[in-house]
Amino acid sequence: MNRLEVWRTAARVHTLPAAVVPVLVGSGLAYGQDVFRWDAFAWALLGALSIQVAANFANDASDARRGADTSDRLGPPRMVATGAVSSRQMWMATWIAIGVAAVAGVALTIIAGWLVLLVGVSSIVAMLGYVGGPAPYGYRGLGEVFVFVFFGVVATVGSRYVHDMTAPLAAWLLAMPVGLLVTAILVANNYRDIDTDRRAGKKTLAVILGRESTRVVFASLVLGAFVAIAVFAVAGWLPITTLFCGFLLPFAAVPIRIINNRTDGPALIRALKATARLHLWVGMILAAAVAFTL
Repeated sequence: MNRLEVWRTAARVHTLPAAVVPVLVGSGLAYGQDVFRWDAFAWALLGALSIQVAANFANDASDARRGADTSDRLGPPRMVATGAVSSRQMWMATWIAIGVAAVAGVALTIIAGWLVLLVGVSSIVAMLGYVGGPAPYGYRGLGEVFVFVFFGVVATVGSRYVHDMTAPLAAWLLAMPVGLLVTAILVANNYRDIDTDRRAGKKTLAVILGRESTRVVFASLVLGAFVAIAVFAVAGWLPITTLFCGFLLPFAAVPIRIINNRTDGPALIRALKATARLHLWVGMILAAAVAFTL
């Protein structure tokens, strides 16, 4: 593996759509409400991607230090644990990514005011506390809360706010399905790693709940996103065109079925990828629906 591939793997490029989706949805809403700004969109996208990459780098380094990434884990290789990158190098890369996010945050603060800076700093602190520090909450079953709040609500509403410094009700409603599905991605990931995380003492929500209850949580998150969209659309709070997301329900059944019936690594990896694709597809439909029908 050459150096480019090493850092590409460390950045976990396949996870980056999770950062893109809330920006697309929030900015799509801004476009539909005639307040869209290209500069706000570009800086918000850069900031979201930078924080996601920083989180992936920090997770790689922190999990290696705590012994959570062993040779028998089912996911892609971690670069610090395999020795491809030193811990010092990974933390340097983490802070570079945070620096890029900070530049984006300053630009957005100039555009939309000090509240954006406060949100950005809170996001970075929360990201570093996920697996870092003396009491990482990602090791205490609280990772899903962090992901729902910051990669769902904060990212979606914030991406709408930076266009005109308002956060209409529609932004908060759209954040619900976005947050539920991005949280489902983390649950699928932790379900895959439940055995190795348990041995390493990493108490994710999946480890705490066990397989059966985690299956229920996963299905509830995925299906709950579609229920939320349906309720909001039928109530008239979101455009009726958001109901086009319903055409994706057959694809939602795929990861649910896998997680309910399989425990082998390759199948669980497929479930994780299917959940990530579903999150992206739902986000794209929501963004288009609110951009062109409000």
